Amino acid sequence: MKLNPSKIVHSVHPGKIILPILIGVGVAVFIFTREGSLKMIPTIHFSPVVLFYLFMAALMIVARITGYVMRLRILSERKIGIAGCIRIILLWEFSTAIAPFAVGGTTVSLLFLYKAGIPIGKGTAIILAALFLDELFFVVVFPIVALLVGWDSLFQLSQFHPEAVILNKYVYFALAGYSIMLLVVLLIGYSLFFNQQALKKIIVAIFSIPGLRRWKAGAIHQADDIVTASKHLSNKPFKFWLKSFGATVFSWTSHHLIVNFLILALIFGIKGSGEPHVVTLVEHVNIYARQLIIWIMTKVMPTPGGSGLSEVIFMEYMKMFIPVGFNSLMTVIWRLFSYYPYLFIGAIILPGWIRASFMGHAHEEISDEGDSVE
Repeated sequence: MKLNPSKIVHSVHPGKIILPILIGVGVAVFIFTREGSLKMIPTIHFSPVVLFYLFMAALMIVARITGYVMRLRILSERKIGIAGCIRIILLWEFSTAIAPFAVGGTTVSLLFLYKAGIPIGKGTAIILAALFLDELFFVVVFPIVALLVGWDSLFQLSQFHPEAVILNKYVYFALAGYSIMLLVVLLIGYSLFFNQQALKKIIVAIFSIPGLRRWKAGAIHQADDIVTASKHLSNKPFKFWLKSFGATVFSWTSHHLIVNFLILALIFGIKGSGEPHVVTLVEHVNIYARQLIIWIMTKVMPTPGGSGLSEVIFMEYMKMFIPVGFNSLMTVIWRLFSYYPYLFIGAIILPGWIRASFMGHAHEEISDEGDSVE
């Protein structure tokens, strides 16, 4: 496999943040205009309790990154230092944030790992393992939380007008997304632990289809890398996978808890509402579960980071837990905490990483043997 750093670096240029920001701002203006939530801001009292919950929401951002750093340290067998892992994760998140959710930043991540001293073959193994663990998290956790809160409650859109589950379009989005994730887990899991050649055969079959044959040679080369990576990973002990999955659960749980803390901050911050509404444990689990579903649905969105469509889905799907009149405001705050930090932090550190990594050699071509050819 070969990497063209100049093309990859261009694909993650800091200027790429403009499009998702424009989409996000456009949607924010639209929903604020429609609901008039801006006039509700003065009614929020920033008491110590509110500030505490906002701090906890911000802490979840740090926790998410920490979990991913822990996992990368494990998957790289500590070949990358903590500072290097932090930089790679932030750049990895940035590349994912500016790419359509359905595309992600896999090739870019491979370059980040290579420049940190990880050979392409092993880098492919790390990315494959990360993908497997991420999808496994959703495959395992979603049925658990759905069982805890109940299927009907999970897809209810209104406290006062519950809809039949069969009429809720989100049911079908969730089932479709879950089916795709389950298929990915089964495919990668089978290829990793039982038959390393199976995935290569599937890739070759796909790229033998008319219209895709022009990329068949490159796909076969990539499949060989995946086979090599799979053999390396399949020999890892159970403890290795348990620790990696634990870090994955910690990271994703932190990410989805952001909304729980933001809703608590809003509830306790509203003036003149008497005693704040108490969010029960079941409601918290429901909010958390809905975050899983939102993420599953936004994975297939064509916009960078799911911008625009994510906000629309969040507004409708989470509104029953948000005080009346604050739905659009909460939607924008949610994106400010869960998405935009990765855009801005990545845009800040990326130029320095490019200068330090290439030093005028961004046009080299990197092969899987570790050689660089001008």
